[in-house]
Amino acid sequence: MPANPMDLPDEERWWYCLKHDAPEKGPGCPDKYRLGPYADEDSAVRALQTVAERNEAWDDGGEAENRDDW
Repeated sequence: MPANPMDLPDEERWWYCLKHDAPEKGPGCPDKYRLGPYADEDSAVRALQTVAERNEAWDDGGEAENRDDW
């Protein structure tokens, strides 16, 4: 399992940039354009899929016990 991204130094964190539609590592675009942080590039690449899955679960009322971890 990937490390908690908040435990990583800033330069090791991955983000998904909505402006450029691409993952980026470390400092990059302003936070208003980014999703994350993520512990690895693969997680950042799947950011939009993760958001869609969480939105669907939220809309369905499922996974309420896990929402604090989002």
